[in-house]
Amino acid sequence: MTRIPLRVTGDDRTFSLEPGQSLLEAAMAQGLALDHACGGVCACSTCHVRITRGLAAFSEPSEDELDQLDEARGTGLDSRLGCQARLERPPAEGTVEITIPAWNVNAVREGHG
Repeated sequence: MTRIPLRVTGDDRTFSLEPGQSLLEAAMAQGLALDHACGGVCACSTCHVRITRGLAAFSEPSEDELDQLDEARGTGLDSRLGCQARLERPPAEGTVEITIPAWNVNAVREGHG
């Protein structure tokens, strides 16, 4: 299976994604701290990320995901929930890049969420 490089803003490590895999699944499998208070079932917005490169390679957001993103801070047109954003095809850019909002990174590091 083709593995796609996954870069995270502010993290020097390179992770990877496989087609069909969600960002949260990839994060959990590779030790990337991405909060997911609801267990990854689209019932909160703690796994909010911004896909800054490769967004078009992911599944379309569902109405439930869009409703949860309405509750998240710091959203934009590139915002997705890590538990819902599944890689459907290799990105034209060759690499996926995401940013985990600072409030989420801080919540993970401080044990909140």
